[in-house]
Amino acid sequence: MNTLKTTFLMALLTVLLVTLGGALGGKSGMAMAFIMAAGMNFFSYWFSDKMVLSMYGAQEISESDDPRFYGIVRRLAQRANLPMPKVYLINSDTPNAFATGRNPEHAAVAATSGILRILSEEELAGVMAHELAHVKNRDILIQTIAATFAGAITYMAHMAQWAAMFGGRSDDDEGGGIFGTILMAILAPIAAMLVQMAISRSREFGADAGGASISGNPLSLANALQKLEMGNQQIPMHANAATAHMFIVNPLTGGGLMSLFSTHPPMAERVARLQEMSRTHNY
Repeated sequence: MNTLKTTFLMALLTVLLVTLGGALGGKSGMAMAFIMAAGMNFFSYWFSDKMVLSMYGAQEISESDDPRFYGIVRRLAQRANLPMPKVYLINSDTPNAFATGRNPEHAAVAATSGILRILSEEELAGVMAHELAHVKNRDILIQTIAATFAGAITYMAHMAQWAAMFGGRSDDDEGGGIFGTILMAILAPIAAMLVQMAISRSREFGADAGGASISGNPLSLANALQKLEMGNQQIPMHANAATAHMFIVNPLTGGGLMSLFSTHPPMAERVARLQEMSRTHNY
């Protein structure tokens, strides 16, 4: 179901991009939209992992630097039949972790010093299994493409707004009238953001299930998630909104209507699903 939902949502992002391109410039606008998205995705595919690791000051470590953490990742990677990822440490008291890399052969996992301090070994194993599930499911690539599409849609919407303001189009131009262009330019970025967030939430549920399977202990992951949510509330991270979807626990806060724009599902639902897995599956 997660795969079908993600496929549908990715198709919806593509439709939004093409429609906005058409509203902006007809057939030539559609072509420009595709070229822009392809270029942005190419850049993200090759360089986004290095950028995000650098953004948070992540330092690569070896087994001699932290035998416990490194050993947990190695054991879980072997259990998941994955190549050993690079292991990074982020000097931050906020307890959190993420995975990055364009494919399993070029993957990396990163954890903050805060998460290593507050979690037991079993809970840390649950968290890192979650991150390796992201790697195995190629969620990093999927979420990067979704974020890139959303960024391209937002950029084109700004172009459409400026074009409309300065009379760059008329009602007779190919691709629609000026009022339709303005309306599309306003609504498309909001819709793209909602779709991107929905994709991220869907992949988080999948990584929770995959992590529970890899670690063999859904309750340890559930306990870890509860600790991490509390830790992020007590010690907020100065995180970039564009990378919030990468972390196991949302480093940004917001409730009510803002939950529609959340990159993560409600914590209570994540924990409840893991507890149900523990009752109904044999590990």
